[in-house]
Amino acid sequence: MAARGKKLLKIKRAQTFKHKKVGIRTEDQVQIMTGNESGKIGKILRIDIPKQRVVIEGANMRFKHVKKSQQNPQGGRIESEATMALSNVLLYCEKCERGRRHRAGTDGDKKTRICSKCETNLG
Repeated sequence: MAARGKKLLKIKRAQTFKHKKVGIRTEDQVQIMTGNESGKIGKILRIDIPKQRVVIEGANMRFKHVKKSQQNPQGGRIESEATMALSNVLLYCEKCERGRRHRAGTDGDKKTRICSKCETNLG
C-alpha cells in the first residue's frame, strides 16, 4: 500500500480554478509585470479561465520544430505565442501609462472598469 501511495503522490495534476473571476477580456491592452517579458504591452488573444492562463500578442514567443509535410513542405521552425500566468499581467491604463489594478464603477447604467489610481474608464 505504501508503494502505491508514493506512486499517487508522483502523479501531477493540473490545478484548475473553476469559479475564479477574471477581470480582463480578450482584446484588452495589458502590461506584463514579471518575468523575461516584464514591461511589454500587448493585446490579449486568448484566455484559459480554468487554468488561469493568457496568450498575449507578441509576448512569450516559443519555437515549434515541424517535420516536412504537404502543408509545410519546407519544414523548419514555427514561432508562436505561449501562455503565461494571468497573475503576471495588469490592465493597461493609458493615462497612467502603465499597468494598474482596476475596480468596478458605473457609467450611467453600465458597469465599467475604472483605474484604481487615476479613476479613468478602462473600457
